[in-house]
Amino acid sequence: MKVMGVAGAEQHLLRLLPALRARGVDAHFVGLDVEGSDAARLYAGFEQAGVPVDHVRCTFDVNPLMERDLVRVVRRLRPDLIHTHLVHADLYGAVAAGLTRVPLVSTRHNDDRYQLGPFRYVDRAFASSAKRLIAISDAVRRFLVAAGLPDRKFETIHYGLDEMPALPSEVTPEDAGVRDGVPLVLAIGRMIAQKDHATLLRGFAGAHARHPDAMLAILGDGPLAAETRTVVDELGLGGVVLLPGRLEARDWLRRADVFVHTSRWEGFGIVLLEAMLAGLPVVATRVSAVPEIVVDCETGLLVDAGDASGLATALDGLLADHVRAQQLGNAGLTRARREFSVERMTASTVALYERI
Repeated sequence: MKVMGVAGAEQHLLRLLPALRARGVDAHFVGLDVEGSDAARLYAGFEQAGVPVDHVRCTFDVNPLMERDLVRVVRRLRPDLIHTHLVHADLYGAVAAGLTRVPLVSTRHNDDRYQLGPFRYVDRAFASSAKRLIAISDAVRRFLVAAGLPDRKFETIHYGLDEMPALPSEVTPEDAGVRDGVPLVLAIGRMIAQKDHATLLRGFAGAHARHPDAMLAILGDGPLAAETRTVVDELGLGGVVLLPGRLEARDWLRRADVFVHTSRWEGFGIVLLEAMLAGLPVVATRVSAVPEIVVDCETGLLVDAGDASGLATALDGLLADHVRAQQLGNAGLTRARREFSVERMTASTVALYERI
């Protein structure tokens, strides 16, 4: 995996690899490291979990020296199987697997729209050597099959998560000025176009008109941070919308009343599981894999992408009806534990390895 920091795919591996090792699989992580990135958190997690790691320096997207170094690592480790994650590892890992004659498995984490463009032909060529392709959701599988990858090679294995984040938040809701008893709506996600924070803010503005004491917090940073702050000001929400940047989510999940997620597309959305494990009702967009996780009117409420009015109505309903909100949150907690456990994810992965 190309290592930049700790997002959904990295969180997935922080849970999967220790669980594989507990089952007797000698799982070893090889990182394609980008200098200056926020990789330390990932490696600290692997060290704490006892997962051995190797490092390959990642510079340019096309770099024969990186391929050489990766092949050297593979030959030294002599694995029975190579399992790649994310595009750089998929491409370089496929070449390394071919040169060392080691079977290849690739997990596909995203339904990013660039994969419908010219890159799909590159992806098809490299994916052809994989024994199996793992999709983290049925939505990702359908998307990639439509992009030209062979359906016969795919197997869906959902992410697994057993508990909400354990690390304390660097800045707590109380530190940020959220008073006791104030209804808090929480969102977590990078400030990029995919997450559609503009619709989130317009929807919250509609709900806030009916619940003037409510507050919204968005944990995350990114290239659209300044634009997001501008929308907050234009909507007159300064003082009721908090943008504290990227933080550990634990204390915010514990304090929130409703979790909201407004992505335009989403390969899985591990933050949805975090919110469900915190017992929060979820309001989310009906896109990609989200309906596989959040059951409409059972564990949360689903609205159409870009529908600020529908979002406002959903938020208004949950802020006004605490009993229903609690019922949805409790059902979400039950579903997360039953359907998306680390044990279930790990057992499915080991079974696939054994078949190969």
